[in-house]
Amino acid sequence: MRTFADIPKEFARKETARAVLIPVAFDLTSTWGKGADRGPDAFLEAARNMELYDIATDSEPYRCGIFLSDPPEDLSGPDRMVESVEKLVSAWLDAGRLVTLIGGEHSVSIGAIRAFARRYPDLSVLQLDAHADLRPEYEGSPFNHACALHEASQTAHLVQVGIRSMDLSEKEFLEPDRVFYAEQIARGPLDWMDRVVETLAGPVYITIDLDVFDPAYVPSTGTPEPGGLDWYTVVSLLERVCRRHRVVGFDVVELCPHPSNRAPDLLAAKLYYRLLAWIFKERQ
Repeated sequence: MRTFADIPKEFARKETARAVLIPVAFDLTSTWGKGADRGPDAFLEAARNMELYDIATDSEPYRCGIFLSDPPEDLSGPDRMVESVEKLVSAWLDAGRLVTLIGGEHSVSIGAIRAFARRYPDLSVLQLDAHADLRPEYEGSPFNHACALHEASQTAHLVQVGIRSMDLSEKEFLEPDRVFYAEQIARGPLDWMDRVVETLAGPVYITIDLDVFDPAYVPSTGTPEPGGLDWYTVVSLLERVCRRHRVVGFDVVELCPHPSNRAPDLLAAKLYYRLLAWIFKERQ
C-alpha cells in the first residue's frame, strides 16, 4: 500500500482519513513544455523525503489522515478526463472528505471545480497562476490547459492572483477588481493580501498552478514566466485565506519534473502539506 509521504498506514486508511489526495497524471493539451503527466509521481517521491512535522503550524498534519486515492478512471482524452475527475471528486465529497488533487496540467482542475461548484453554489475559487487561463476554447477544445478557469469564471466567484501573461481575447472575461497582477503585487501597496481575503466570499476552492512562482524557484513547469512570486509570499497568502475562510478543497498542478533539479518537486510537496496544515489547524 503506497501512502503519501510514506505516512504510517494507520493514518492513510480510506475509511478514516479526513483528506483524500487524487493524482491526475494527465498532459495531453499542454502547448510548450511537456511532462506534467510525470508530476504526480515526482511529487509523491519528493514527499517521501519530507519532514512530517510542520514548523509554521507546530503540527503533524498527517495525523488527521491522508488517503492516496486511485486516479480517475479515464484519462484517454481531455473531455473524458474532465468527466472522470468530476465523477471521482463528487464521490469523495459525498463521503465527506477534504478533497485535494495533484496534477497533471491545469485542465485537471475543470472537473474538480465543477464538482465543488455543484456542491457549493456560493463557491469562491482562488487561482494562483502566472496565466489568466480564461479562453473559452483553445486549439479546438474547451478543456485545454489554457481554458482551465474559464468555466469557473462563469459558475463561481473567481479571484486571480499572480497573473502576468494573457491573450487579449481573455480580457473580456476578467473581473478587474478580482485580479491581482504580479507586477502590482511587486510594486503596489503592501495590503494586497488583505484585499484578496476580503474579495473572497463563501467556501473557497484553491487552485495553484506552480508557475505562479518565479522560475528562479520553480523552473519545472510547462510555461514558466518571469516576475513570479516567492515561497513566503505564497504561503503567507494561503495562511491568511485559511484563517478567514473555509477552504473546502484545493489542487496543485503543472509540475513538470526535471531529473537534474528535484527542488521544485519538494517545493510542491511542502506547499501541499503546508496548506493541509493550515486547513486542519483552522478546523480543530
